[in-house]
Order: sequence, then C-alpha cells, then structure tokens
Amino acid sequence: MHEQIKIDTEYITLGQCIKLINFLDSGGMVKAYLQDIGAVVNGEREHRRGRKLYPEDVLEIDEIGSFIILKED
Repeated sequence: MHEQIKIDTEYITLGQCIKLINFLDSGGMVKAYLQDIGAVVNGEREHRRGRKLYPEDVLEIDEIGSFIILKED
C-alpha cells in the first residue's frame, strides 16, 4: 500500500515532494541524494529533482517506501 501525498496544485516537483515527506531537510541534500541514488517514479529510476509529479504518479524511495500523489479536493 502506498502512503498518500496530497497536493493542491497541478503538479509537484520531485525535489519538493522529497522535502514535503520530511525524508531530507534541505534542497542541497535532496540534490545530492537524487544525483547519487535517485528515486523511482512510475517504475523508472529518476535523478532530476525538477521532474514533475502529477496526481496518480507513484514515487518510490528505497529507504522509506512508496507514495502516491493525489489531488486534494
């Protein structure tokens, strides 16, 4: 089961999303993590922190689990 991340905008960037879930504290840490390790978005390894995540996208971070992006009503 995926944890839910609710957004009230059209999309959220991967970097913003990682900070939102409190996995990493700063933008610099997010940048370094994504360059070195990356995250999995919809089954594909992603290293760009500017990658746009839209509702129904699934984000997987090896160390903490998986998340689904949902549009907040």
